[in-house]
Amino acid sequence: MSPFSGSTPRTEKWRHLRLTREDGVATVTLARPDKLNALTFGAYADLRDLLAELSREQSVRALVLAGEGRGFCSGGDVDEIIGATLSMDTAQLLDFNRMTGQVVRAVRECPFPVIAAVHGVAAGAGAVLALAADFRIADPTARFAFLFTRVGLSGGDMGAAYLLPRVVGLGHATRLLMLGEPVRAPEAERIGLISELTDEGDAGTRAAELARRLADGPALAYAQTKALLTAELDMPLAASVELDAATQALLMNGEDYAEFHAAFTEKRPPKWQGR
Repeated sequence: MSPFSGSTPRTEKWRHLRLTREDGVATVTLARPDKLNALTFGAYADLRDLLAELSREQSVRALVLAGEGRGFCSGGDVDEIIGATLSMDTAQLLDFNRMTGQVVRAVRECPFPVIAAVHGVAAGAGAVLALAADFRIADPTARFAFLFTRVGLSGGDMGAAYLLPRVVGLGHATRLLMLGEPVRAPEAERIGLISELTDEGDAGTRAAELARRLADGPALAYAQTKALLTAELDMPLAASVELDAATQALLMNGEDYAEFHAAFTEKRPPKWQGR
């Protein structure tokens, strides 16, 4: 995403989520615990706009996405979204579905790692938000469910049919997206849906520790690695290795690459600058 901004100032308060910052780490908390953090139209829009804003600022080096209360996110609010969409025309429905996809694109395209801290339910859109993250840290209470066919819609919602086969393979993705059955933490770990399984109640703590490690590391190297992982999903090998070569040549001119050599020579830890 472009770092250039226009006249709009930084948003100081987000209405549909809670944002905290600490020394390069942002934590975004879905904060409707009485509704299992079900998403509304405003929540989708806030997530889309927040990720774009943080990407432009270039002050965030890692982001944790979490849910308050008993679960991560139960998906779209049945009353506020599903009920409302029944009265929308095709143009309005297309605008809404494009917006939800823009959230997933923003998670994949922002220049910093995103870590989903999952406990309890991650269902529907909540499961796709976790899927789009770079890391999924979950505790034993976590359960993922891609419920779209169970409400009469395609399982390929918000990019799920693109992302899920690339994470767990086509066979598991077909089962999860077609049947919509919940996948509990042990199976999710076995099929590669989660990056790390923690003790109960520790997903948030472990996600924060990983975010701190990433924020203290070579941010530009992480950003380019994430960009290549996304860009090369659909590239032939020849194009991929050429893009890798161009990226490495640019990074070899960077300050962090020179800093590693200096630190190695002086037998000290590197002081990463993200440049």
